[in-house]
Amino acid sequence: MNVDEYAAIKAQLRDTVLSRMDFSRELDDSEIHELLDAVIEETCEKRYISLKEKQRLRKDVFNSLRRFDLIQDLLEDPTVTEIMINGIQGVFVERNGRLEPYRESFRSEKRLEDVAYRMASIADRRINEATPVVDSRLPDGSRVNIVLKPVAIDGPVITVRKFHDNFISMERLIELGSITQEAASFLKTLVEAGYNIIISGSTGSGKTTFLNMLSGCIPEDERIITVEDSAELKIVGHKNLVRLESRAGNTEGRNEVSIRDLIRTCLRMRPDRIIVGEVRGVEAVDMLQMLNTGHDGSLSTIHANSAADCISRLETLVLLSAEIPLAAVRGQIASAVDIIVQLGRMRDKSRKVLEISEVIRGEGTEIAIRPLYKFVETGSGESERVVGELKKTGELENRTKLLASGKKIEYTEGAAGEAAAS
Repeated sequence: MNVDEYAAIKAQLRDTVLSRMDFSRELDDSEIHELLDAVIEETCEKRYISLKEKQRLRKDVFNSLRRFDLIQDLLEDPTVTEIMINGIQGVFVERNGRLEPYRESFRSEKRLEDVAYRMASIADRRINEATPVVDSRLPDGSRVNIVLKPVAIDGPVITVRKFHDNFISMERLIELGSITQEAASFLKTLVEAGYNIIISGSTGSGKTTFLNMLSGCIPEDERIITVEDSAELKIVGHKNLVRLESRAGNTEGRNEVSIRDLIRTCLRMRPDRIIVGEVRGVEAVDMLQMLNTGHDGSLSTIHANSAADCISRLETLVLLSAEIPLAAVRGQIASAVDIIVQLGRMRDKSRKVLEISEVIRGEGTEIAIRPLYKFVETGSGESERVVGELKKTGELENRTKLLASGKKIEYTEGAAGEAAAS
């Protein structure tokens, strides 16, 4: 059976099952399977279908009725990290950091729209022609972005960033070469001591994964409150954990609960640590005020290409939200942010910590950024693999929180010598 024949039979089976379903009540999965089996057997009486093809048809038709159609297999595939559906033109997937076309694609916009509506409804989000763009999430935490017509000219566009249940630990990141043992130990100590850390990087650089890992370094007896646009963080090992997620307004623009609202609310919830999933808008001013009112040890991420760009982006976001003198904004940032961890995606598709920098007050109203660790590339290995090392370039200057917590930074003997020399 070729691809076109299979698609035609699959569509016929789906239509037949839909015509026989009792929509006056909610059918469970077993009833759908039973009805589907009966329809497949009827079809087999008219033409030969192998056992393997019957099993595949059973699964695919069921997925189109109750799951997410042809991308359900991709959602269940642990090797796939991202799924991109470009209307009915094609489906692309990311495996091991590389894009490749998928063997199947949606044959009708109606089927694709059904999947889009289903994905949006899971997180109680509305999407239609009036609201053609929405961010949602799946039960496993995967992030979903949906764009419909008329904004998406060639039909519905769905992008799924998958987040697997398996927690990536510090040890695993060291094993993957994303960070060195010494730098990881350094960051762990800073998190425990209550330093405010911003994780900066471009799209796909691993900011959420790294934020998850750093969150795991927070002492278990502390109360954590997370604030996210779409809940993605998977913090393990903490019982006193509160997760907050923003809510879009209804069709009339009412009942919205923004990130700003959640940040203000969580300040009244007796937090030890506040984790803001990503700062991308006017909530930047609320986050800085939060960090400057005694809520030390908070973490967040931001889209930026370098530590310097991270500061500039924070300045811009704050200035967009309120008429505040630039000098005052920079003073707020210098007081609020202690450390910036810059992540990057290398040309071999690996993700690495490129720089760990300290934020301190400079001369006048300037903000100074002091690199403490910097990734130095030494060449390419087998299969063009990037070879390099995250080298220590300086000593931490602001040790107030470190001394107050009784923590100590332990360096390897070589690194301590290099820092002293620098």
